[in-house]
Amino acid sequence: MQKRKTPAEIDAMRECGRILATIFRDLRPRVQAGVSELELDAWVAAEIKKHGAVATYKTSEVKFPAAICISTNDQIVHGIPTDYVLQTGDVVGFDLVIAYKNMKTDSAFTMVVGDKPNGVQKHLISNTERSLYAGIDAIKGPVRIGDIGAAIEKVLKEAKLGIIRELVGHGVGHEMHEAPEIPNYGKKGSGGFLTPGDTIAIEPMATLGGERIMMDDDGWTINTRDGSIAAHFEHTVLVTEDGVEILTQL
Repeated sequence: MQKRKTPAEIDAMRECGRILATIFRDLRPRVQAGVSELELDAWVAAEIKKHGAVATYKTSEVKFPAAICISTNDQIVHGIPTDYVLQTGDVVGFDLVIAYKNMKTDSAFTMVVGDKPNGVQKHLISNTERSLYAGIDAIKGPVRIGDIGAAIEKVLKEAKLGIIRELVGHGVGHEMHEAPEIPNYGKKGSGGFLTPGDTIAIEPMATLGGERIMMDDDGWTINTRDGSIAAHFEHTVLVTEDGVEILTQL
């Protein structure tokens, strides 16, 4: 069960989510060939500070060595930004957690450098994003966790994409990771209930190949074991009396 959040804390999460969404909106046009991952990380760090927020990844709670996770091509999540210079056609995922007024929100998106994906890249990215919104749309007020996972899994299975099952969504708010876990697969009518006031991060991850993953030597970056390209999308959402509110979009 989640620790209940007060109305003031929910409002702080709304503000936090708007800041995160604003940073992502302004980040997208900066993701160009010839720009390094480290340059993008430095820009994000400066934007977080400018908005009066905190880069959660860099706090003592997490101890990640950057403000944002940047995962390129066969990296699924938790990529540490390096001096790698982005190339046209790279598939790049951005995952960011920030805190504002002591409350946290979490969001992620994937795009192609040059913004002209080929057929398989477009298939991967569009269907992974579609599965995120399928999971969100499954929330009609109080909902079982399995209903969300089943909706995500249905989209990814129909698209014949590899579903990353070892990594899951989660509660978020007071902490970056709270109960409960939100898998990207499931059976309708199964799992615990989410009730109004719960805040969760839904985050499907999918590949053009298999589902097996492996940890990089850096201890953070998680890659596809078969070297296939991956995509990751995420929103922080609030369960309401009759539906859901996406907190990390403008």
